[in-house]
Amino acid sequence: MNRDNLPWRPLAAAAIDWRNPATPRSSEFGDIYYSCDNGPEEARHVFLRGSDLPARWRAHPGAHFCVAETGFGTGLNFLLTWQAWRNCDNPRPRLHYVSVEKHPLARGDFAAALDNWPQLQPLTGHLLQHYPPLLPGQHRLVLERGRVTLDLWWEDAAAALADLASRGAPLVDAWYLDGFAPSRNAAMWSEQVLCSVAALSHPGATVATFTAAGQVRRGLAKAGFTVRKIPGYGRKRESLAGVRTTAEHPVTAAATDTPWDLPSAAAPRPTHVLVLGGGLAGCSAAAALARRGVAVTLLEQGALAGAGSGNSQGILYTRLSHRHSALTDFALQSFWFARGYYSALFDCGQLVRGVDGELCGALQQTTHSGVRAALADALHSVPELAQAVDARRACELLGIETERGGYWYPGSGWLHPPAVCRALARTDGVTALEQTGALRLQYRSGQWCALAGDNTLARASCAVVATGVASAAMAQLDWLPLQAIRGQTTHLPSDDHLGRLRAVLCHEGYVAPARQGEHCIGATFDPRDDESRLRANDHGKNLAALATAIPTWRDALQAFDPAQLGGRVGYRCASPDYLPLVGPVPDLPAFLRDYGALRKNARQRIPHRGHYMSGLYLDTAHGSRGLSSAPLAAELLASQICGEPPPLDRQLCRALAPARFLIRELARGRI
Repeated sequence: MNRDNLPWRPLAAAAIDWRNPATPRSSEFGDIYYSCDNGPEEARHVFLRGSDLPARWRAHPGAHFCVAETGFGTGLNFLLTWQAWRNCDNPRPRLHYVSVEKHPLARGDFAAALDNWPQLQPLTGHLLQHYPPLLPGQHRLVLERGRVTLDLWWEDAAAALADLASRGAPLVDAWYLDGFAPSRNAAMWSEQVLCSVAALSHPGATVATFTAAGQVRRGLAKAGFTVRKIPGYGRKRESLAGVRTTAEHPVTAAATDTPWDLPSAAAPRPTHVLVLGGGLAGCSAAAALARRGVAVTLLEQGALAGAGSGNSQGILYTRLSHRHSALTDFALQSFWFARGYYSALFDCGQLVRGVDGELCGALQQTTHSGVRAALADALHSVPELAQAVDARRACELLGIETERGGYWYPGSGWLHPPAVCRALARTDGVTALEQTGALRLQYRSGQWCALAGDNTLARASCAVVATGVASAAMAQLDWLPLQAIRGQTTHLPSDDHLGRLRAVLCHEGYVAPARQGEHCIGATFDPRDDESRLRANDHGKNLAALATAIPTWRDALQAFDPAQLGGRVGYRCASPDYLPLVGPVPDLPAFLRDYGALRKNARQRIPHRGHYMSGLYLDTAHGSRGLSSAPLAAELLASQICGEPPPLDRQLCRALAPARFLIRELARGRI
């Protein structure tokens, strides 16, 4: 979905008529969300029994089973499917549930709907805890420690399904078509929607729907499903169930973009993956793959989190913008995902609150109240994401005196990146090899070999390079346009002034509540600077920036001698467009051959899919936002490697794809 340069606004929530509290009704479509007789039992009858679940899970040969739904509504179908999956005996595949909703319920309405089903606790409580705000785009929820994935696409169904289908790969095993009745919401049952449903279906995929309308039967038959009427539930006489029997995909609309981002050959799901790099990107990728049952060998030339991810404190944050862009949309979606990701690590004991981090909230200070006021109205409907606050409220939230307001992110906070990396490296299925020395990759007989000197440390059919700036030193990646940006942090002992801080403050730098009696502040930003020693002058810069942000601390900060302070020097890895590089590694000679005509006409569409290096992927250039971006990037990478539905729309996937730089350079005639 292309929203570039459109004004950034949250979605309008669904308008709900609550005159009958047990049966919410859509004010826009004039239809109920579920049966007033027995909504859960009707849903079980139509969708689970109509899809022959859970029997199909027991016989499913794959590692994951994908259910896709049109119309998330109150989440009832998902909750019942999740409950049935939980009650299904092992062995069972991982459950991946994709649901599209153009008009999501506001959080209060969603909570009220869930209250109608106390028999579904504690699932309703978990779902409400993870329920995303009215933020347009895609939202991935990882549940049951990764064994259940829920993808919520807050999008128009036709656009979302067309986006997924444009990748040209079947993803779905069972469909729940559960929009409002065709007579109320005809767009949900259009030929375009049903065409995308068919294109996304594996052979033998099922479809189930409460309606028995003739136009739906005919549309599904035209799309390649063999459909039959089955008894309806309660007062409803009939519903429909069907199976995808036609092998050919229906004709879809002609693509307008060169499909360089789509691999020309589908790779089989690997059983073993090498991940090079033990920072946030590499450890996140290793954990995401291991949660999918893939064995991972994680290799790090030094110690885990010994390079760019080694600071004592890092901040989970994002930045707002008045307009949509790939940078803005990925920043917000990855930030929201990361909030839930780290909260889950704390909840299950993999991280310790107060020692390994604290999701205590963060204030992004702004210097101009007019800029803040311009976004205040837009943020009013998404207070769980961010709130515009004045100086008085900022003082209350931070626990200190400050002269400026800003944007308050209630679910943000700070983390100890080395602890995060170690926790992820302990995921079942991950074998971590540290202190390997300099690493290189070599492809031999269909296997990627990780070499240290002449010694082969591990080999697998698939490898992920997540070594920051050092990624460009790999023979296969020497064309990457990566930049190292020096950053120096300063360590301050906590005192009566700093000790009152109870949330993170981001300004030109940042400061967080103390970890083990010490605050980590910073950080400087110095491109093309390779000096690795600490500099007193840079400590002075960090202190001055903090004094400007909090003038009441100026005297206390000036009492510190910069030459006597500790700190750390690290190097951020950044790309020219400040987005990370996540995805398969292109075959450079093949790209130059296949897309060379872009040098003469950058606007033309070349129909060839991209040729990529077999089993080689990249995850790097997270810059200063690695804590926020690495978890969702890892989900994208693992989805690509394992052939699962992606957590982002295709435009964002293209915006992150490493091959984008080759396409841009060709279009500019530079290569």
